[in-house]
Amino acid sequence: MATSKVGSIGEYIREQRQRAKVSLRQLADATGVSNPYLSQIERGLRKPSAEILQQIAKGLRISAEALYVQAGILDDRESDTDVQAAIRADVGLSERQKQVLLDIYESFRNETGSTAAPDAEAATRTTPPTEGTNT
Repeated sequence: MATSKVGSIGEYIREQRQRAKVSLRQLADATGVSNPYLSQIERGLRKPSAEILQQIAKGLRISAEALYVQAGILDDRESDTDVQAAIRADVGLSERQKQVLLDIYESFRNETGSTAAPDAEAATRTTPPTEGTNT
């Protein structure tokens, strides 16, 4: 059963690398992980450490957390809201920027006690104010 999990992380990394249109050699250069070792990971022959996964995530500009979940290092968390998913998917943000935005978003949600019906809240927020400043 562990080998199927190892294989799935390798397949996931290969899929992400191909989506990013990055060769194995380019990924090796970007991560500092050797080309043969990356190849073995992708083929399911090696199980990468959390540190190696972090380097790979950085090289592919994807979430290290996603790789940790895929590798079985972290448990999958509850489903993201649309906002959380959008932040995590934004390739223009660094992992640190994503985490800061997610922390801020979560603090706002906790402050207002909003864990349900985000669409209803969004509808009330998009209503224009009654006091117009247009003259």
